[in-house]
Amino acid sequence: MCQQLGRDRCKLCHWKVVSMSDGSASSALAVLCHRMKSGLFYVMVLLTGGLSMNEGKKYSCSNYTQVLSGVPSVVDVDGARCWMEVVNEHLKTENFSNIVKSVEKLERVLENTALNETTSIIVERLVAHIFRAEVNFTGLNISASQERVTSDSDHVANITVKVHLPKELLKTNENNTIVFCMITSPEKYGPLGILDGRIVGLAVSKKTVLGLQDKVNFSMPLQRPTLESQADKQPSCQFLNFSTSKFYQDGCTTEWKRDEGRVVCSCDHLTYFAVLMVSPSISESDQEILSYITLIGCSLSLFFLVVTIVLYATQRGTGTDISLKVHINLSVALILLNLHFLPSQQVAALSSSGPCIYVAVLLHYSLLATFTWTAIEGFHLYLLLVRVFNIYVRRYLLKLSLVGWGFPAVIVIVIAIIDKDTYSRVTLHPSKTNGTAVEMCYLSNDVMKLVTTVGLFGLVFVFNLAMLVVTMRRLKSLRTEQTSREKGRARRDTCTVLGITCLLGITWGIIFFSFGQLTTPGLYLFCVLNSLQGFFIFLWFWVFKRKTEDRQPGSDTHSTNTGSA
Repeated sequence: MCQQLGRDRCKLCHWKVVSMSDGSASSALAVLCHRMKSGLFYVMVLLTGGLSMNEGKKYSCSNYTQVLSGVPSVVDVDGARCWMEVVNEHLKTENFSNIVKSVEKLERVLENTALNETTSIIVERLVAHIFRAEVNFTGLNISASQERVTSDSDHVANITVKVHLPKELLKTNENNTIVFCMITSPEKYGPLGILDGRIVGLAVSKKTVLGLQDKVNFSMPLQRPTLESQADKQPSCQFLNFSTSKFYQDGCTTEWKRDEGRVVCSCDHLTYFAVLMVSPSISESDQEILSYITLIGCSLSLFFLVVTIVLYATQRGTGTDISLKVHINLSVALILLNLHFLPSQQVAALSSSGPCIYVAVLLHYSLLATFTWTAIEGFHLYLLLVRVFNIYVRRYLLKLSLVGWGFPAVIVIVIAIIDKDTYSRVTLHPSKTNGTAVEMCYLSNDVMKLVTTVGLFGLVFVFNLAMLVVTMRRLKSLRTEQTSREKGRARRDTCTVLGITCLLGITWGIIFFSFGQLTTPGLYLFCVLNSLQGFFIFLWFWVFKRKTEDRQPGSDTHSTNTGSA
């Protein structure tokens, strides 16, 4: 029978030879052989669900007339090898969209493979390793080349992929199988910008893995010829979304250096991954310049904010205006922010986690306090320009302080209760395609980070932007009421708008518009304006104080009528 079918096809499916006594069976077998030779057999098996299981029998590629519409719930090692052979043929003939569907089904087949021990399967372009986990899983390291794959300590020559899976992947007493699959197809994946035309799949049977705190790491070689031929591009670790057949960066970070010849990917979930060579949104030289701008700007802001507090404390008798006290509270929040932001990277490099947790908590708290006090600046401006009359509020400053300092504290405490480990070391990139990973102490939970920082500031930004528009309209109306003979009015109005823009934190909103062609200019503008925010507040405070000192007795403003301190 093997001679009739062809040794290659018999080996392909690991045919289980059975005796056939009737002529109809032999005739059917001859038809089957003809279809297998036609090459369409592979595509038909894959699209119809592949393998079927007769009761009490093993899978066989020959059972294509009785296949299920879906992926089999159980498959043996021979069946898994057969599926890999089918996908291997598919890589040679089908378009990318169909290949993605093939790979998705193959992943589920490998997860459903029944085995008694760890097994490796290599079929030309595909390398699979199915690891049977022990009860007490302590992590896993996998090394693979195109000829061999192993999860033990044996050395593998010409390693193309190294994978580290954390202990967090499996809970105690879980003995699920862990699946590794490497697929190499330069002719199909290469035109998409995929490094070496290689994708790597990782999965755990009967389990969806998302949001890992201890991330999955895998590395691939990055040869010099590749970098030289694509000098304008950088590697980016991304995952394949089977629903859209597209690659995305979410949940993955990239670390690489040109002189090391290797790219390391860290992802918080399991699926199929690849390293794509993409055009960076910001160059390495720009990133270095922006880092220096941030460091110098924040240091200057910290210095001038401290000077502002000292001046206020030494001349407090003349500074009784409520508006001035609101500015001082914002200055204190910015001092805390800069104090904990500047040393964050150095603290993250320490071996002890205690200092990093402290910095992470205080950095998040001070950032929220800064956003809250900018919102309070907007509210105070609303009372002065919109309400104007009948704005007396008993214990006004005390109530503002309770909101400005208490609201951020509540958020931080709730987050700590929900997930006490979320304040820790985090790896950030100025650009997700950047080769320089930056470790700092901050909030590691992406959802909480998105809601409490981006979400909160988004609301503050919209409100304060509306207040800025009201201010500009108010200044315009006042200008029309003034005589044209008054000199310097336009210049003073411009300075007023710029000062209020700084106090309201409008400059933080530049980040919302830093995309596409505006990415690099937007980041420069964001870093310059926001790192120097403390210096601008110092200038505003100085001008404000000078004007207050020059006022005649009895010429108090509306801001003093908002209540006693």
